[in-house]
Formats: sequence, structure tokens, C-alpha cells
Amino acid sequence: MTALRKTAAPALSSARRLVIKVGSALLVDEEKGDIRRAWLDALADDVARLKKRGVEVLLVSSGAIAAGRRHLGLLHKGLKLEEKQAAAATGQIRLAHAWQGALARHDITVAQILLTPDDTEQRRRHLNARSTINQLFKLGAVPVINENDTVATDEIRFGDNDRLAARVAQMVSADTLILLSDIDGLYTADPRSNPDAKHIGVVAEITPEIEAMAGEAPDGFSHGGMVTKIIAAKIALSAGCRMVIALGKSQHPIAAIEEGAACTWFVPSAEPKTARKRWIAGSLKPVGTLRVDAGALTALAAGKSLLPAGITGVDGNFERGDLVVVCGPTGAEVARGLVAYSSADAARIKGHKSREIETLLGYRGRDEMIHRDDLVLTS
Repeated sequence: MTALRKTAAPALSSARRLVIKVGSALLVDEEKGDIRRAWLDALADDVARLKKRGVEVLLVSSGAIAAGRRHLGLLHKGLKLEEKQAAAATGQIRLAHAWQGALARHDITVAQILLTPDDTEQRRRHLNARSTINQLFKLGAVPVINENDTVATDEIRFGDNDRLAARVAQMVSADTLILLSDIDGLYTADPRSNPDAKHIGVVAEITPEIEAMAGEAPDGFSHGGMVTKIIAAKIALSAGCRMVIALGKSQHPIAAIEEGAACTWFVPSAEPKTARKRWIAGSLKPVGTLRVDAGALTALAAGKSLLPAGITGVDGNFERGDLVVVCGPTGAEVARGLVAYSSADAARIKGHKSREIETLLGYRGRDEMIHRDDLVLTS
């Protein structure tokens, strides 16, 4: 099986930006509808330990509907969409307080972010969410993300937080994604029904053979199952982010991974920044052009961001988050990137210092026209 590696699994100790996905079945007691506080406190201990060694941690948490439904008397199966939304509105408050309390024990600030698919797929909203999360990291907070179930519909919702977690990992250029599950990884067949199923430690490529190994989600609160985890792995690997499926039922599940507990690693062929740069360079169609002077050209060659002061011309009609071409003094293309300002605003601030942006536009935007993380040199 060419997609399976016999080499050692990656070490979690090398993670620098880590996304942890927690499912409803782990976080909420199915019978009582209560949040499992002891388990959550143990996971918070793991998160605190990661942060102490400099890891940026982001949590993707399910559980709003499960935590809220019983408090509204919604005990029947097959909830209607509006009932799910009502349960989420109640449960999200309980969930946020639970995370806040668990991490406050370690003096860690929690920030709640509710996302819809458009927030990760539309470039401008993608950049807005990415910028917010990056700022929270700089301030030492732990973002806790969930799908915005109170307004989502069947047509637009992610449907499971495995894929949401992968989209978020892609959006923030995380190097590692952990999916805490009710199973310790991928098997050659469903181990619940096939005693001969063999555990797989490392996967190097998502092939049809690997996809065929996925089963369906068990009954209960879970909406994922191995099928959605394989889909999540595809998203993560395409972004250069390694992913691990690990058993989350026991306390301190992250510590268990570090201590060598059975799990399945999905290993990408490129690092996160490399994958993101490749996406910017080849997967988008440019809609405008920025012309720059020799000084800006030198700065870009040195790996710096493109500042408004170095821009001599703005061509095309574009919005914040669109892909633009950067041309040097001779008119030759030198780079491509995701621009932080619309063409109208770019024309107003071109040639000016970043400190003048607020005076010129009436609001404080980014200092960079194109941040170096959103820019790829093409010549």
C-alpha cells in the first residue's frame, strides 16, 4: 500500500500552531445533556502545557446543540432545523462559559468565534477571520471556534466540525490538526464489526484505497464518522498541515498522543507556508496590478511585505482579499499576492507612509498593502 508509511509517526512536540477539534460526543454527556467538566478540565490542562512551551493553540468545539437541547425540552430525535438553531443559541452560551472556566484555571483568556462556510471560502471574509485569529494569538488568547449553528441552514452549514476544523487549520496556516474522536484512528475496516481490522499508524496520501476504509458515524450526537475525517485530512494535507486522529475519551488526550498512544497521522508533502504560497501563486486568477518602485522591489526580494510607500501605480478594479499582480519599474511581473485594500483605497494611499493611512482613508487598516505571508515572488 503506497499510501501507508512504515516510518515513525511525527512528533507532536514539533507543533507550533495547533488546531484541536473536540466533538459533541466527547464534550457533552448524551443522557444528561451536561458538559463533562472533569474531562474538559483535563483537556484544558493539556492546552495550558502546550502554551507554556510556546505553541499557539486553537480549539474547534462542537456541542452547542447537544448542550442546549435538553434545557429547552427538545428530547426527541430528528430535531427540525429551527429547533437545532434554538438549541444552539442556548447551548453556545453554556459551552463558552465552560471553556472560559476550564482555561481560566490557568489564567488563559478565551475568545469565541462563530463561523459559517463563507467565512473560510470567500477571500475577504477569509482574510478578516485570519487576521482576527492571528491577532488573538499575538495577545496570548486561545480562540474557541464553532460553526454558527444559530443562523446556519441545511444548505450552507458545514454539517460537521471535522471539515470546519480542517478549513480553519488551512485558513490560519496551522502545522498540526488533532481530531479527538471516539476511535484511536483509521483501521482497514470498521473495528466495531470486523475483529480482523488492522490499525493504520501513518498515511502519506489519501487514495481510493484509504477512502474505502472509512465507515459511518455511530448513533448519538456525532455527525462525523471516519468519512468526514478523511475529507478533513484531504483539506489539511492540501494546506501542508499534518493531521492526527486520536482517541479522546480518556482524560488528558493530548498528553496521551505525546506519550505514544495509538493514533493515525496523515502526513503532507509540503509545509503550511509552502502550500499556502503555492495556492496563491497558481490557484487564483489575478484581478488587478500594483506597480512598485526599485526600493519596494529590493524589500520584496529580502522577504518583506509590500508597503503603500513603495507603490507607484494601481490598475484594475479589485476588493480587499483579491489576488493582484505586482510589477516592478520595468513593468515585468515580480510577485503576486492577496491585497489588503480595495483598488480605490490603494490609489489613495499609494506612495504614502503607513502611518498616514488613517488620515487618508478615515480608518486604521493594515500597515501593509500585501503582507509577506500573502505574497509570492514569481520572478
